[in-house]
Amino acid sequence: MAPTVLLAEDDRAIRHALERALTLEGYRVTAVADGVEALAQAHRTPPDVLVLDVMMPGIDGLQVCRVLRAEGDRTPILMLTALVETADRIAGLDAGADDYVVKPFDVEEVFARLRALLRRTAAPVGADAPAPPAQPLPPVRPPEGRTVEAAGLRLDPQARRVWRGERELELTRTEFELLELLVRNAGIVLDHSTIYDRIWGYDFGPGSKNLAVYVGYLRRKLDQPGAPQLIHTVRGVGYVLRED
Repeated sequence: MAPTVLLAEDDRAIRHALERALTLEGYRVTAVADGVEALAQAHRTPPDVLVLDVMMPGIDGLQVCRVLRAEGDRTPILMLTALVETADRIAGLDAGADDYVVKPFDVEEVFARLRALLRRTAAPVGADAPAPPAQPLPPVRPPEGRTVEAAGLRLDPQARRVWRGERELELTRTEFELLELLVRNAGIVLDHSTIYDRIWGYDFGPGSKNLAVYVGYLRRKLDQPGAPQLIHTVRGVGYVLRED
């Protein structure tokens, strides 16, 4: 079966055009005009991926995202936004979105980002497999040998939890995957293309700010007063995790 997309966009022309393009691409699309309808539809028939416009009347895309994440819904979310400032992008990531596309967008870029998001989900693309049951949280200190450690960080990949010292960090799925990649390659400079390919499954090119936004957001969660910065920028190349 084709993957299902829940599209929420209040601009009728954009909604209809994108719905048609996604359908022709092979997706099964449910299109709604606002956040209230989006939440109702997501609860009624959970999709494989959501595409949410940020600016909608009533409940906007960010609020929809926050509600779903607060409910424990980890369905991939792609945001559509006309806001191009870094702070606006960070707001979307902070709400729990996985990726974003800036308007006006090329529909091929939307397709590429959706493919990347769907590749990262547990169920195979197009499968109608139910979501796996929620697993109970492990103890605060995971069993010996199950963690990955570097630069004062301790990750439990199975439980998707991470600590800096004794402080546990609250990370989104993408943030955790990015940090895990850096921790497993601590001391090694990873170039932008490698990180994009490993985390998103697609290199969005030198003009993309996705990676810089996620690194900035990770730094804000990792850094603490009096402690060294852990993620370092190697200008023109990429990023490296090390404790200086």
